[in-house]
Amino acid sequence: MSIEFFLTSLVVVLLPGTGVIYTIAVGLGRGFRQSVAAALGCTFGIVPAAGASILGLAAIFHTSALAFMVIKYAGVAYLFYMAWSVLRDDGVMRVESNETVQSYWRTAISGTLLNVLNPKLSVFFLAFLPQFVPEQGGTIGYMVLLAAVFMLMTFVIFVLYGAFASAARQYVIESPRIMVWLKRGFAGAFGFLGARLALSDN
Repeated sequence: MSIEFFLTSLVVVLLPGTGVIYTIAVGLGRGFRQSVAAALGCTFGIVPAAGASILGLAAIFHTSALAFMVIKYAGVAYLFYMAWSVLRDDGVMRVESNETVQSYWRTAISGTLLNVLNPKLSVFFLAFLPQFVPEQGGTIGYMVLLAAVFMLMTFVIFVLYGAFASAARQYVIESPRIMVWLKRGFAGAFGFLGARLALSDN
């Protein structure tokens, strides 16, 4: 396993995307423990894309316009749903005095769906993993190891994102105006990501 793989994976995981936005939103809205559930859900949501790439199924989604479009627009719909949820009083950005009002299970499921319904993950893994598999001895087991390391890095970094967000939570609670603008910002981010996915050609 090369240092190039670690560095590339680190950059990819650190880049703000739907999973990062969701984890930070949960950390701000419901605290650190809920953000860990969000991070776990987002990480678990990588499994289908990684598995599809490893088994060669990602190529089908990449070449089949119908399969790609079905998953693509399911993802678009869910991103817009998340944007709407953030703007609602009982959405992901609601600050609760009782952090268990929203179950950890439901928080994790939402994070999982965000990544499962992201068709770009399948294409990403199809292009990403093979670059780091040796020409000699490039087994399925080795690709599973690479995917597992990538997922572990994702979980750890997302937990750190959530920790920073939850640390700032008290300041948000004490300033309703900050919460209003944060809700608008996160809703706008989900809406933008959904629109970009809808307008993308591949």
